[in-house]
Amino acid sequence: MTPVADFDAAVLGQGLPPEAEAALREAGLARGDATRTMAALMRASALAPSHPAVLIAFYRHYFYGHRPRLARAVARKALLSAAQALGLPPLWRDVPDCPLPGAGDDVATRFYLWVLKGYAYLSLRLGDGAEAQAALAKLRALDPDDRVGAAVIEAVRLRQLRGLQDGDDPDDADAGPALAATGAQAWRLLDAAATARPGSPS
Repeated sequence: MTPVADFDAAVLGQGLPPEAEAALREAGLARGDATRTMAALMRASALAPSHPAVLIAFYRHYFYGHRPRLARAVARKALLSAAQALGLPPLWRDVPDCPLPGAGDDVATRFYLWVLKGYAYLSLRLGDGAEAQAALAKLRALDPDDRVGAAVIEAVRLRQLRGLQDGDDPDDADAGPALAATGAQAWRLLDAAATARPGSPS
């Protein structure tokens, strides 16, 4: 994958070739017509395959089109693109378990974290609990202050597990509990809840 020259600007939608920008605009206008939308997205991808704006457009198309498996595949590409920009290992699993500088204000870093959160969420929706758990554990290590709100997804995952263990309908657990805290405190709240519940899932 060819790295994007100015990744921060690209995340904000800048640096696209004019033809790719026009194709993304057409895709937005054609929403509701899947054939036209995909044709426009494919033109944009041919012109700027690694550009974050193109990847985001594909992700949204699949996500809101209820095609989570394809959306997750796009998330993998976006993670690779962001990893190149940040000088991180290509595979998110290989990123060292330490806080990423810039989680609060660096555009590329926040993009990486948000995409990993989306990846975790989609893995959960696809029934891939082990992958979701691993991605959420990595998010906690990279963003211990929970700037991107990954603890909410972890709360949903834990509730789903408890529902399955208790014999409840897992769909009822999908809404997840409302966390009465944000930031690092949200993770601590989940830890406390898990400790207080005998036989809590991990």
